[in-house]
Amino acid sequence: MPFPYAKTALTALGAVGAVGASAAIWGIGIERYLFTLRRHELPLLPRGSTSVRVLHLSDAHMAPWQHRKQRWIAALADAWAPDLVVNTGDNLGHEHGLRGLRAALDPLRGIPGMFVHGSNDHAAPTPRNPLLYFTGPSTVKVASEPLDTQALDGYLADELGWLNLNNAVGSVELPGMRVDGFGISDAHRGWDHLEVLPDLLEDLQADIAPAAATLGVTHAPYRRVLDDFVDLGADLVLAGHTHGGQVRVPGYGALVANCDIPLRQARGLSEWTHAGRTVPLNVSAGLGHSIYAPVRFACRPEASLITLMPRP
Repeated sequence: MPFPYAKTALTALGAVGAVGASAAIWGIGIERYLFTLRRHELPLLPRGSTSVRVLHLSDAHMAPWQHRKQRWIAALADAWAPDLVVNTGDNLGHEHGLRGLRAALDPLRGIPGMFVHGSNDHAAPTPRNPLLYFTGPSTVKVASEPLDTQALDGYLADELGWLNLNNAVGSVELPGMRVDGFGISDAHRGWDHLEVLPDLLEDLQADIAPAAATLGVTHAPYRRVLDDFVDLGADLVLAGHTHGGQVRVPGYGALVANCDIPLRQARGLSEWTHAGRTVPLNVSAGLGHSIYAPVRFACRPEASLITLMPRP
């Protein structure tokens, strides 16, 4: 009699459908609003230094109507009093995203900062088939709508006073110390020019005392970039781009990273070793998502507060 088996199959199919629907409701309607601050401590400053709180922001993909995200980011300034902000790109998710970004970042005005670009600081997002991410890093869409990168840079650099580290180097003065930084534009799009950094760093650091710390800043954490950053003397590398996988499998982790970093390092604080030298690496899972993929599952939107402490 086939009927009991048919009933069992229908019951199983219904259960699978219910689980899928529940996961979609959670990922689309709930988890993408559960903003989280990841906190880490790293003893890498010279002995006797005061601690430095570094707020790492990434991948806001801001649209003007995303008020919950804007309010959460805006509250970080008073809640945690960062000494330095590092922004690893993909700030915009809409042609009018700068309006929402101002609401989010204006409370950080006056706090020293550094930033680099992701591709969505230059071009608006476009619809994509999410299954294509399993075939490798995403390709460039030539039809993407251009964004006003000049206005974005004017806001971040001129109004907030943050260092533009796109294929550039610079320093910020904090109480009792100097922090150097170097960075590249989006390696995912091939806009990085790692070859210019050694000479720029040599000029920056010539005839002055060593900085308390040197930060390497990139949007996309490709292996070649991380290797070069370690060789160039970064004490800490900060990146974004991966969204932490955006949809993760509980107990397993990220399924994709949209670059060639090992999946186990697609989110959070880890280490990167090259040529016998090991440095901390923080890859932010980011604060947002494309407006065409409004989902997070087992991967809450996040910022990081990394407290740099003196070595014991």
